[in-house]
Amino acid sequence: MRSGEGALDAMPELELARAERAGEWLIVPLSDSVPESLAAGSHPHHVRQWLLALAVFPDKWVNRLFSVGGLKLDGGRLWLEAFPKAGLARHEWAAGDAESGGVTADVLFEDDWCLVMNKPAGMAVHPSRPGQRGTLDEAAVRHCLATGQDAPVRHIHRLDDDTSGPVLYAKNDLAQWRLDGAMREKAINRQYLALVNGVPQRPGGTIDAPIGRDRHHGSRRRVSLSGETAITHYETRVAGDDAALVRVTLDTGRTHQIRVHFSHIGHPLLGDTLYGAPAESSLRHQALHGERLIFPHPWTGKDTVVGCPLPGWFAGLSQRHGIVTK
Repeated sequence: MRSGEGALDAMPELELARAERAGEWLIVPLSDSVPESLAAGSHPHHVRQWLLALAVFPDKWVNRLFSVGGLKLDGGRLWLEAFPKAGLARHEWAAGDAESGGVTADVLFEDDWCLVMNKPAGMAVHPSRPGQRGTLDEAAVRHCLATGQDAPVRHIHRLDDDTSGPVLYAKNDLAQWRLDGAMREKAINRQYLALVNGVPQRPGGTIDAPIGRDRHHGSRRRVSLSGETAITHYETRVAGDDAALVRVTLDTGRTHQIRVHFSHIGHPLLGDTLYGAPAESSLRHQALHGERLIFPHPWTGKDTVVGCPLPGWFAGLSQRHGIVTK
């Protein structure tokens, strides 16, 4: 985001904190500092030029609104077509539950701008092949359809198929562009809980080791001097009999980063046989869960904190290894 974007008090001309939604439109009251030349009924081109000069919204969003007739001034208010209909009723996933298999996921947070869904382990975020069903993206579309929201819902980040936890979705173009920008600027913080084999000698620290592909195994990654920078921070929360509960945060988001790094230091995640952990009779995937998601709200700019409860399998596995979680 450029300076000022997302902060409600950044632009005295626009009373952003008093904005209200009316169907497809976002209505923003104007203050007395608006130029007199911008009277009600001003040509949308002049409104666009003024908004571009203010630089409070992304240029591409302002230009898109102008191109579809989504900008106007009326009665001391700025009207922005921020919530256009997406035509979800025509979506390929709009079929009945019999075809979908009842694909659902719990909603952890939702407002007009974004949606956070609790992805269970074993569910892909998005299709990896044509015609694939049962993804979190499908669950998000079905949620919008079931609640009467015709929104172009799109995921902002991903989790590995076998990792559970919160996934953030944008519900309109402005939210998507701002949240995509926050991802690029590393302003979205994802915290994880992992159960690792053994107890790390150091109670906390940073694993700074580049990660690249494993040329001997198509689905594996490995620490490699020629790989991409990867930085993982961890803190041991509870030490058990033969395992530990660790809290993990990432500076980077490489494929399998947490799994590779803990295997690299000799403590692979429980159940992660791909990276050297013994098999767990009650678990068919690695013991990794997204605990918390913190992101700048695409409209207010304020940090939004969304927690995600521990799944039953995680708590049960913890207890079997002498780790008591709340």
